[in-house]
Amino acid sequence: MGFRFVAVVVLFSALYGSLAFRFYNLQIRKGDFYAAQAASQILGRSLDPARGNIFMMDKNNTPIPVAVKKDYPFVYCVPEEMAKAGIDLKETAFKIEDVLDIPAEDLIAKLDKPDDPFEELAKVIPEEKVSKVKELDIPGLYVGQKPKRYYPYNSMASHVLGFVSGDEGQYGIEAFYEGKLSGKAGEASGDSFVAPTDGQDVYLTIDQIIQARAEKIISDAVSQFNAKGGMIIVSNPKTGEIKAMAGSPSFDPNNYGSAKMSDYVNPNVQRIYEPGSVFKLITMAAAIDSGSVTPDTVYEDTGSLTINSRTIKNWDHKAYGRTTMTEVIEHSLNLGAAFAAKETGKEKFLSYIEKFGFDKATGIDLPGEVIGSIKPLINGRDINYATASYGQGISVSPIRMLTAVNSIANNGIMMAPRLTVGESREEGRPISAETAKTITNMMVSAVKINVLADIKGYDVAGKTGTAMVPDFDKGGYKDSYINTFIGFAPAYDPKFSILVRIDEPEGNPLAGASVIPPFKELAEFILSYYGVAPDNIR
Repeated sequence: MGFRFVAVVVLFSALYGSLAFRFYNLQIRKGDFYAAQAASQILGRSLDPARGNIFMMDKNNTPIPVAVKKDYPFVYCVPEEMAKAGIDLKETAFKIEDVLDIPAEDLIAKLDKPDDPFEELAKVIPEEKVSKVKELDIPGLYVGQKPKRYYPYNSMASHVLGFVSGDEGQYGIEAFYEGKLSGKAGEASGDSFVAPTDGQDVYLTIDQIIQARAEKIISDAVSQFNAKGGMIIVSNPKTGEIKAMAGSPSFDPNNYGSAKMSDYVNPNVQRIYEPGSVFKLITMAAAIDSGSVTPDTVYEDTGSLTINSRTIKNWDHKAYGRTTMTEVIEHSLNLGAAFAAKETGKEKFLSYIEKFGFDKATGIDLPGEVIGSIKPLINGRDINYATASYGQGISVSPIRMLTAVNSIANNGIMMAPRLTVGESREEGRPISAETAKTITNMMVSAVKINVLADIKGYDVAGKTGTAMVPDFDKGGYKDSYINTFIGFAPAYDPKFSILVRIDEPEGNPLAGASVIPPFKELAEFILSYYGVAPDNIR
């Protein structure tokens, strides 16, 4: 009985002794370390709000995360603890240098702060270095976890998303909605602490499935033609929602530092170009809506026209004789477009260009939107109006060009383009519903006659454009071209519109060879993806 009592006393004494030692170890010997950690938490992470996530959608409006928070390992030290441990800072710095590839002199500058409770040494380290840092077993050297922006689909929609550098969004949605995504930092003063307000999530109208297919298609086309670049925009002309916005070349926002700064620029919104013959749709819409011509109005196409001592010709240098306005669109005739613009008159023609918004931004929710130039029309020279009628001498952004054509698809009502879920906004009515249907008929006829963009079972409205590239160094134009195709389907009840553009393809192929195949491939995919019933069985 006495032995058992003594054994129990010894056992409990040992347990309490062990517990007391642990309390001593935690609160006394390592108290400075944990106090330093707490200080670093209050001074750092705990005051930072969690950044909102960004989501794309699918056709069922299921959110798909495309920009999220992910914890990454980082290396930090507690110089205060190192000083108390009496370690050799120079020797320690060389050990850390071998693992982190940070110059020893830079490390010493951070380690040699005996009263400092926290110094970050490496913001993000690869997983294979985590164990190496821990194996160093240096007092006061630790691996922590901190949140960082992560893009699970890598380069997908990089021009739309942008990236986060430090704690601030750069380019794209990350920059445009910085205030909403970033939230509000907390505050700490003495014993008081105000928690941070986390950022809000952003939901895009982009369909992840269509985006992925669009990016593959444009990347393949740019590669096939060894082009300088290319882009695709897919939208819903009835709402202005952007369903895909792709650009090539692109970049990986997870590793944006390895890309050229020029690759960050969204070519769909931040670059302008002379659109070429796709602009004939605007010219013809203005002429018909103003009552200046009808689809059956005839002019005599002689193959060339001299205005202000300059001679313009059709793209194929042919003369077509007596030609209707419908045939102008079917055969993409420069002289026919110039005739339509002349019949409309300078003042009316310019007013319609302004109604279509070519003198202003679309207001799309992306930073840095550029506005094209219609200044060549302001001086009133006849030749400027003639060349503008077929899309040369004036400039547009791709998003503005598609927005304007979308009004034709949407019964004359122009919807403001948008990338985030919310209310649609009308931008105006540049033409009547009757004119919109007339131009749609012309576009459908052009597709049927030229065959290449025709999709069995569906009426497709479309128009090609081939524009010379200005030479800003020497003046005039280069011997290279930009090809564009804009179309929508089904033509009389469109579920989507598409702009495809290829910049300076090698060998200067016609638009029919370079941009129509990508349009057709993507259009067929979307019709199948949406399950759109055929509207023209023939």
